[in-house]
Amino acid sequence: MLDATNIIKASLEVGRELLRPPHESDSTPEQMRAIPLLVPIRSLGVNHRTRIATHLLSLEPHDRYLRFGYMAQDEQIQRYVDGLNFDRDEIFGIYNRKLELIAMAHLAYASPEGQDACAEFGVSVVPAARGRGYGARLFERAAMHATNDGVSLLFVHALSENAAMLKIARNAGARVERDGTESEAFLHLPQATLDSQVTELIEEQVAQTDYRIKVQAKQFWSFLADLQNIRRDVIDGQARTPP
Repeated sequence: MLDATNIIKASLEVGRELLRPPHESDSTPEQMRAIPLLVPIRSLGVNHRTRIATHLLSLEPHDRYLRFGYMAQDEQIQRYVDGLNFDRDEIFGIYNRKLELIAMAHLAYASPEGQDACAEFGVSVVPAARGRGYGARLFERAAMHATNDGVSLLFVHALSENAAMLKIARNAGARVERDGTESEAFLHLPQATLDSQVTELIEEQVAQTDYRIKVQAKQFWSFLADLQNIRRDVIDGQARTPP
């Protein structure tokens, strides 16, 4: 986990990356699979509900099966998204430069009254963004938030065949118990410290800034593309005009 100083340094690299045209960021499979030092993970609110739905509905049937534990249909996913409680739970997301939600995590508290007891973690990552450690980073972010929120136990309920999710939990120090086709992972969280609270605050600020820059960059490149199209139309029109 990054400390506050390294987060600030790494955020400068993120800023430089955003200055490149969008097509340059997806150039090779090796670059696509590179694990960045800093992954801007931001809290998602009600205004992100549509993008959350788009992300989950884009998952293939087997990915839906692993994420929800059953072969979720579009209507069931939409009901899940509509039922998200942004006041009680925490939703975290990772956006790419095209403002597509490529990974998200749901930290669900057991109940409004029992937030100091336990919370459940669930995560999904689009296929093109896998292999970069996003699931593990989201787990770290959720665990840190839960710690700072007074939660003592973080657990994951997953299918036993969901090796990627169970590996993330094991690597974080969770105890995994298997019961046939289903498994549960339990991670006892430490008490919050000043460092964990400051680190989460800085990470959230970096992620918010990263998102605003991505919005502005997308608007700029769209504006530039429109100008180029207009210029091309004018040139084509002049070429068709008889002397």
